[in-house]
Amino acid sequence: MRRPLPRTLRGQLTAGLVALLALACLAVGITTALALRGFLMGRLDEQLSASGGRFAASLEHEATPDADNRPDTRGQAESTFGARLLNGTVTQAAVVHDATDRPLPLTSADRHALAGIPADAHGHSVRLAALGTYRVTAVRGDDQDTLITGLPLHPVEETVHRLEAVEAVLFGAALVVTGVAGALWVRISLRPLRRVTARAAEVAGLPLASGEVAMPGPLPDTDPRTEVGQVGSALNHMLGHVEGALTQRQASEERLRHFAADASHELRTPVANIRGHAELALRHHGPVPGEVRHALERIDGESRRMTRLVDDLLLLARLDAGRPLEHEPVDLTLLILNATQDARAASPGHRWLLDLPGEPVTVTGDAHRLQQAIGNLLANARTHTPPGTEVTVALTADRTGVAVCVSDDGPGIPAELQPEVFGRFVRADHARSRSTGSTGLGLAIVHAVITAHGGAVTVAGGPGHTAFRLTLPA
Repeated sequence: MRRPLPRTLRGQLTAGLVALLALACLAVGITTALALRGFLMGRLDEQLSASGGRFAASLEHEATPDADNRPDTRGQAESTFGARLLNGTVTQAAVVHDATDRPLPLTSADRHALAGIPADAHGHSVRLAALGTYRVTAVRGDDQDTLITGLPLHPVEETVHRLEAVEAVLFGAALVVTGVAGALWVRISLRPLRRVTARAAEVAGLPLASGEVAMPGPLPDTDPRTEVGQVGSALNHMLGHVEGALTQRQASEERLRHFAADASHELRTPVANIRGHAELALRHHGPVPGEVRHALERIDGESRRMTRLVDDLLLLARLDAGRPLEHEPVDLTLLILNATQDARAASPGHRWLLDLPGEPVTVTGDAHRLQQAIGNLLANARTHTPPGTEVTVALTADRTGVAVCVSDDGPGIPAELQPEVFGRFVRADHARSRSTGSTGLGLAIVHAVITAHGGAVTVAGGPGHTAFRLTLPA
């Protein structure tokens, strides 16, 4: 199974450092081992050349009691191998053992390997069944024969293997120490980058969508000569631009809220005066022409609608400004009963159903605003659905909170309109039929009121079904 690569920059840098050091150690180890082997092989070849094939030449004399006829082992190291070939055939072969020669039995493979060695006085490696690997040289003798002298390669291989073992231990320890020290060094070197990451995460967690936002201060120690310092400097510039944009946006929103509040407050008096004069004119006992009466009724109706619009705008401005709400126990069950009775009286053509728990459900909040929010949902249902539509109001409660669901089987809200249905002045005229006008602020008020209570409101559904769900803290 393939092991995954480290994902963090610290892990990648540490792993890369250790990998490079491991490659360097491997290269040094291979080079030193080959160099040592070459050096020892050269010394072995020099030793064989210095022997001059004397031991192999003496093998042509059969062993006799006369010492002068014995093979010449003088100056020959123990385990020195000698062989004499005549016409490509091995005639004698022996090995020096304790300053004496010992005949050596050769296999056919050994004889074939010895016959293949060129008589060039250079070193060659050959493996003999009874002795192992030897370094041998072949020279021409005086009798047109070939004299082969060899020394064992075991000491060379043992020395090289010992060097490899020492290098493996030393390099392994160096890799471990370097890995630990490298990890600490990389951790210290990346400390400014961790500060940049922490600051970016802190900014990402801020509620930047609305309201006044307190941006964190700039990062210290942003050295432009380093890559991390350049990143920190760029982040500081970005935070400065973001803070400036948020400040301008907040100031613009404040001005807009103040304007809406002031305009709504100032409009209440003239609208109330227009409505009062229209009502007074309609109460005139004398004859009033039909056209005049119709105009007065239109003035009265539009002034009432403008009064509702001004009140809604003023309420939204107050909620946007964070005006405190009342915090009193509210019997939500009774509030829903009263709001449903009002909706049934306003639209008897709809079928109104209640799904309430057996025990009263109480929450803490502003009773008037909560009643206004639920009343707006019911008004939205009766306004945008035809007569005969079934509207169900359900109330549920548990340890986590309280939920109010207002659902209907009317035409439904298109999916593309649902994300912005709680916006201000959003209308669904193209999706739902309606018989009376609306300000387009009803659902915006629902959202603002429930959010001010620490809850949430959502909408779901499709063709033939719509459900608004209010959730409030327990």
